[in-house]
Amino acid sequence: MPPEYPEPLSIEHDHPSRELDAGTLRHVIQHVVDAEGTSLTHLSLVLTDHDTVRRLNQSYLDHDYDTDVLSFSLREGPAPSSGTSGEGIEGEVYVDLDTAAERHDEFDTSFEREAYRYVVHGLLHLVGYDDAQPAGQDEMREKEDQYLNAVLPAPSS
Repeated sequence: MPPEYPEPLSIEHDHPSRELDAGTLRHVIQHVVDAEGTSLTHLSLVLTDHDTVRRLNQSYLDHDYDTDVLSFSLREGPAPSSGTSGEGIEGEVYVDLDTAAERHDEFDTSFEREAYRYVVHGLLHLVGYDDAQPAGQDEMREKEDQYLNAVLPAPSS
């Protein structure tokens, strides 16, 4: 019997009361992967809460504050430059569904669309995009909008 290998995509709903549709998540992720010209080697997506994301942010990045999404590359060596992940995505993305629930009105969008934006943002980090500077922030926001508009219904106004 051949050995069993893990699926390239693992989705864990680790929030006590909120979740996202797994089919839509897969569709959003596949669209980003295809549009960026890469593949999924292994992606673990965890949909979780404030406490978990804050604890990870403190433990691994030494940041003592909340954030909406964390991405951790599991690749050895330096991160790829933007859009050059030729070896495929291998990493973990933690999405704070509490932040999406709290902030979606601020951006005049739905909870789901805001949460999917965090998923896209995390993936963009794994393929090498960086938002440490304003130019990178703008580039990532444009990509997020482009990918979300391509796969999700238009936001209601």
